[in-house]
Amino acid sequence: MALVLDLPAGLTGTAELIVGEQHTAPRIGSGRIHVLATPVMINLIEAAALAAVEQSLPEHHQSLGTHLDVTHVAATPVGMKVRATAEVLKVEGRTIFFRVRCDDERELIGEGTHERVVVNVERFDARVQAKIKK
Repeated sequence: MALVLDLPAGLTGTAELIVGEQHTAPRIGSGRIHVLATPVMINLIEAAALAAVEQSLPEHHQSLGTHLDVTHVAATPVGMKVRATAEVLKVEGRTIFFRVRCDDERELIGEGTHERVVVNVERFDARVQAKIKK
């Protein structure tokens, strides 16, 4: 039986953090300047996407990130708040398409698109365990 997702376009989720030293490029290994690291911004965007849809998924299902296309256009210093927003654009089969953006207290710092696929957790875990055993 094919999975049918009932997720309307326009669903949104957000995630926030205050940039700490642990979120900076030198700590993450993505640069030497003490500003928000791009991988941390991406993690925040994925958290916003989860916040938008996870509570609406069928029981025993979750979404996994499969594609992310974002820019990171402005630096955010330690101590500043960052907020990511993800909005559902459409659903095709098991794939959810999002418009995403990230802002700090002053300006837009990144934006783009994100895709997540919905999986049955038990079946997904069985495939992962089989991969380990090979």
